[in-house]
Amino acid sequence: MKIIGITGTLGAGKGTIVDYLINHYGYKHYSVRGYLIEEAKRRGMEINRDTFVLVANDLRAKHSPSYIVDELYKQAETAGGNAIIESVRTPGEVESLRKNEHFLLFAVDADPKVRYERIVSRASETDHVSFETFIENEQREMSSTDPNHQNVGRCMQMADFVFNNDGNFDSLYQQVEKALNQ
Repeated sequence: MKIIGITGTLGAGKGTIVDYLINHYGYKHYSVRGYLIEEAKRRGMEINRDTFVLVANDLRAKHSPSYIVDELYKQAETAGGNAIIESVRTPGEVESLRKNEHFLLFAVDADPKVRYERIVSRASETDHVSFETFIENEQREMSSTDPNHQNVGRCMQMADFVFNNDGNFDSLYQQVEKALNQ
């Protein structure tokens, strides 16, 4: 069983990589966002990025910095086969997943203006924000020293492969293929 974790900046293309791995290699997808949506609904909370951050931080503080991805890993292990866990956001999550022999961490980034245009066009429930709010949200998630809070910047530094997604789909897919073949 190969497990690929994916991390990266907002709107960089994490979902594009997930879709590629599902469609071309049959990976099963386990989503932190999906997990948090279900938990927020269970708690009767509004579905938005601020709620996800609050719920995730609460779960990590109550259980462990890697709690959410550990739960997703258990689901993947039970199902068997290759899996991708999206989106790894704390160093503790990376460290926990690294305990598994066949784990790789992919990170993806792109120019902030390109990423903002992408999130506006996808129009999910958490993407109706101004460019300024988009940047503020990202900065909040990039460098916390609290092990229970998001530190995407550190996760990206811990990645086995970092992809630049300023180009088109084919360029990103070529980078993914190169990583898978190493």
